[in-house]
Amino acid sequence: METTQTASDRPPGKTTIAPGVLIDIVRLTTEETSGVHSLSPVPGGVNRLFHRGYADGIRLEIQDDRVYADIYVVLENSVNIRNVSRNIQKRVARAISEMVGMPVGRVNIHIEDIAYPQPQNNIPVEQE
Repeated sequence: METTQTASDRPPGKTTIAPGVLIDIVRLTTEETSGVHSLSPVPGGVNRLFHRGYADGIRLEIQDDRVYADIYVVLENSVNIRNVSRNIQKRVARAISEMVGMPVGRVNIHIEDIAYPQPQNNIPVEQE
């Protein structure tokens, strides 16, 4: 049985969501996406330290009750960059709208680097 609430039968009060909650949702959703190696620091230097909605790899803005996200990532090597980017966008938008109920204006993905495996130095060890 599905019921819908009207303005007259909703409980009084409001729910506020801290920016850190939105950042955590975006961070965890992005890190769990296949092909993502890690988040990359947001460019912008010292100015970003004094703004709310900034975290390593994530910049969020809320305008007119819509969420706008910029996500800076390092991807695994040998992945399709376009597919991984679109997957991040879809997953983040869905997570925010389902978990928080806020509409998403846009999710911009910034590919900052590709994580190539580090070559191992095969230096022979001298035995005594």
